[in-house]
Amino acid sequence: MPPAAIAELAQRLAEADGAHALRRRRTRAGTALRPSLDGRQVVNFATNDYLGLAADPRVIDAYRQGVACYGAGAGAAELVSGHTDAHAELEAALARFTGQPRALVLSTGYMANLCVVTTLASRRTAVIEDRLNHASMLDAAILARARLQRYHHLDMVDLATRVAVSPGALVATDGVFSMDGDMAPLPRMVEICKGADSTLILDDAHGFGVLGARGGGSIEHFGLKPRDVAVVVGTFGKAFGGAGAFVAADDLVIEAMIQFARPYIYTTALPPALCRAMTTSLRIVEDEADSRRRLRANIDRFRRRALARGVPLTESCTPIQPVIVGENRRAVAVAERLLAGGYWVAAIRPPTVPAGSARLRVALSAGHAEEEVDGVVDVLAACL
Repeated sequence: MPPAAIAELAQRLAEADGAHALRRRRTRAGTALRPSLDGRQVVNFATNDYLGLAADPRVIDAYRQGVACYGAGAGAAELVSGHTDAHAELEAALARFTGQPRALVLSTGYMANLCVVTTLASRRTAVIEDRLNHASMLDAAILARARLQRYHHLDMVDLATRVAVSPGALVATDGVFSMDGDMAPLPRMVEICKGADSTLILDDAHGFGVLGARGGGSIEHFGLKPRDVAVVVGTFGKAFGGAGAFVAADDLVIEAMIQFARPYIYTTALPPALCRAMTTSLRIVEDEADSRRRLRANIDRFRRRALARGVPLTESCTPIQPVIVGENRRAVAVAERLLAGGYWVAAIRPPTVPAGSARLRVALSAGHAEEEVDGVVDVLAACL
């Protein structure tokens, strides 16, 4: 690299370090919820394994059987030779689960949002997004070279104003916002989009499996019909306990993605063994509500005890419970004290969240024991 480029990179790293914004990778060993971290056992409140399915024996057994049948990987992109009967089975199950005509399995959630927006948008398209949407949805509009607009977080007046002057726009929102835990007002968004002939795209990565009587996510939670939302994006890396993602929509949208979405066309397919495991996870999510009840009980317990101890909480009713502390330095310090107490909680700082809103992101799971929930509250309260 040229010396000037090296100097610029070094300067950027130094500035991030000075602002207490450098990320540090932690290397864990063991299961998601109770791993070993740097040689000591901790309880993990930094994972999105909301239902505890990452370590479910049935999911693991399905994975093992898939590896025995297909090997470790897919061997090619789906349009070459990577699409297997395991992919087809999972896609059919996802279409039934979401109530959409068709589904497409993809390798990552980031990739799923890129595929959707770059397929549906062009330079002439207005893409209108919540300011706090996941980075992948925002980046997708930029990659599509679309006319990106960002409305104020959850502000339906701002959204309606923008949609009114951009008929036919793509409107994109998270269902559950990943760093705040709050929810998009989906019924009002459906009304606004229908009134302006706009297409609504829902990224429900943190809603599927968690919300709704059968885990159907934000659409089920609000009592909407599946087809009220044109395109739905979900991931397997949260409540499903695995990895990968999917898009569910009508046949035309899915077929267009298969033919034109470059991230899909030029990426090796999701391992078929993982597809088998995720089909099992999906069946568990649909058939067993006990894990959602345990998760709800843990959320309620955390909030009740935290508020009683003076821990400042937002209005989130989801597994994502942010404790906003403001300064980067303070967020890092509290995270370190929590870790010393045996609890792994992520310190989230800009640019992931707006400047001045650094926070501890407590992520609750059905797999957490009551005493573990109580313990993390006790340490948090002692730190704040």
